[in-house]
Amino acid sequence: MGAAALLMLTGGATLAHGAADGTDGAPAPAGGGHAAHSTGTGTGTGSSTGDASGAGEAGPVGGASRSGGFWMRADGVFSPPGSFVPSDALTYDTGLVPAAARIEITQYADRTSHRVGTRLRGLVPNRAYGMHVHTSPCAADPASAGPHYQHRASATADPVNEVWLDFRTDRNGDGEAEARHDWGFRDGGARSVIVHDAQGGAGKRVACFTVPFSS
Repeated sequence: MGAAALLMLTGGATLAHGAADGTDGAPAPAGGGHAAHSTGTGTGTGSSTGDASGAGEAGPVGGASRSGGFWMRADGVFSPPGSFVPSDALTYDTGLVPAAARIEITQYADRTSHRVGTRLRGLVPNRAYGMHVHTSPCAADPASAGPHYQHRASATADPVNEVWLDFRTDRNGDGEAEARHDWGFRDGGARSVIVHDAQGGAGKRVACFTVPFSS
């Protein structure tokens, strides 16, 4: 019983929703209900459907899961704020996140686990980047994305209480990471991911991608 849906976001970003149990072609989430954080080895290939100019091709599908789980995928092509072709993926430093670099964010959840993953293409080769989920959408001012999303508000800033997606690119400038927890997002509380110039809990904000995370 899956209802099909199509949705294209601005500037080459596409969104797909579906079932977490693998229906409608969506991969099932990994097992385990504990918090975990892993950084990728820079082997991500990405799957953005937008071309280098930022024009997107819509083709996502959606469906309902009898288990109550879900999955989401959002893809974007970075461009500077104020570009002729607007985008939900903004780069504030084209030396570290070049225009036309690509990002994919995935979210999978079931009754016991929640995971957020990322794949990026076209960044600086062999370089470490930080990334976190933030509370507000992206805008021309990097500070507009707000602080890190925290499971327990005003508590510890670490990979257990927040979603950290630090990664290192390979020789092609591609990278990936995944974070797993036994908790999910509050409704409307998580709205973007920020790419930082350094790993860990802080760093300069060099890019941002507005993501419609589900609670």
